[in-house]
Amino acid sequence: MSRVALALSCVVAGFSIGCTASETVVPLSQSFPISSSLQENLSYPPFLELPRRAETYRLAGLAARQRENFSAAIAALQTAVALAPRNVSGYVLLGWTQHLAGQREDAIATLNQGLAVDAAHVPALNALGIAYLVNGNIEDAIATHTQAKTLQSDNEIAYYNLSLAYQRLPDMAAAIGHADRATELEPYNPHPWVALALAHWSNQDPASAQIAYDQALQLDGRYYDAYHLEHLLRAGFSSDQIQIVEQIRTNQL
Repeated sequence: MSRVALALSCVVAGFSIGCTASETVVPLSQSFPISSSLQENLSYPPFLELPRRAETYRLAGLAARQRENFSAAIAALQTAVALAPRNVSGYVLLGWTQHLAGQREDAIATLNQGLAVDAAHVPALNALGIAYLVNGNIEDAIATHTQAKTLQSDNEIAYYNLSLAYQRLPDMAAAIGHADRATELEPYNPHPWVALALAHWSNQDPASAQIAYDQALQLDGRYYDAYHLEHLLRAGFSSDQIQIVEQIRTNQL
């Protein structure tokens, strides 16, 4: 009996009587070449996917997140991912919600699963880079955001977060350069200007730091007030970085 015939007979017979100890089972993938797309379909058959139902759960998850009911939001978004496992945006929504809920390791795992489906998905890379940054995985954050900006040259999110990451490394020249680029790409957002001020101050250049911080103040006067700086935690700044920004703010008064 040929290896192929034996393999088939063992597969069929295995459901009832199994193969004898002397027989060698040859995986079908070795006997019959299977494409990667077919292997993917076999591992998760398309008939199990329900994209319309997934969208319903996705919307429910977003509504729950809006109410800051993160447990309900995560449960709904996990169901959406299960119903549409090839939709990378679903992983991004779930991962970002886990990130907002403080479940950083889960967020990192979810976003990496999405990138396994599409390694060039820029929103997934942006979200993963932020999760790495806030989690303190600085080198991973730099590598991820560098990939994101390479794929999309006008990706202001990547440049902004790379500035924060390089300031923590520390590499002040890179922090200043990336913050400069972020302000060019998104001049009406105060966050890149605060990041630029942070980088200049850390580079022992208080005059340039004050100029950049003044730009942030013109865009959002709340940066005159110390209480508003806590908002920077949700913008990727670490507690140590916020303390430095407080020095810049105080010096501005």
